Amino acid sequence: MTAAGCVTDRLGAAAVDFRLAAATTQVVVGLADGWSSTSVTLQRYERRPGGRWQAVGAPWAGRLGGAGLVWGRGLNPTPRGVPLKIEGDKKAPAGVFALGTACGYDREIIRHPEQPYFQITARDLWVEDADSPHYNRHVRLGNAPRTAWEKKAQMRQGDYAHSLKLFIRHNAPPRVVPGGGSSIFFHIWRAGGSKASIGCTTMSEPKLRELIAWINPRRVPVYVLLPRAEYERHRAAWDMP
Repeated sequence: MTAAGCVTDRLGAAAVDFRLAAATTQVVVGLADGWSSTSVTLQRYERRPGGRWQAVGAPWAGRLGGAGLVWGRGLNPTPRGVPLKIEGDKKAPAGVFALGTACGYDREIIRHPEQPYFQITARDLWVEDADSPHYNRHVRLGNAPRTAWEKKAQMRQGDYAHSLKLFIRHNAPPRVVPGGGSSIFFHIWRAGGSKASIGCTTMSEPKLRELIAWINPRRVPVYVLLPRAEYERHRAAWDMP
């Protein structure tokens, strides 16, 4: 994204230029009560003519990682001197992230014609092995999985919670940090929202389908996930809703 505007991180490090791109006219904002929160309140926004942000629909509930939040690797500048997400920490990555491909068990879903989607089959893998050159990438095998490694990486495990997903581009190609956290999605929550995730943002199936149907790639949508205090700290400078 094109950067403009001055932002100082929460530790008082050097100022860094960052603003949401002018082309970004859809934003999903997720606000948590604090860094240790496992719950999130989500709200959609659209940028109207003149640059004004307007809420779309009502806010809704979601769940985050069981260990809370930590700064992730997204579009915004990474604050200095703070922990960053690592593989297996069970924390949701905080920051501003582009949105990627949707995928699910259904042959097709309601979506914008330009929103990428693929049906998950037994041959579709998502690689969480930090030693692999395919780390945090989708791989489609030319044959049924044969090795234990391939079977472990299968996206289709008969798990309802992962039967519909939308990729949140944390630590995403082309700049992937090995071990920096992988497989971060919007997906369906477990046990009606009574269980936290292991780092993803989860919600009810109807809300996830509504979210995916709303997203228009032409509007360069992003996901902003932050604790409320951090969001208010950067809101004006980053031109967020």
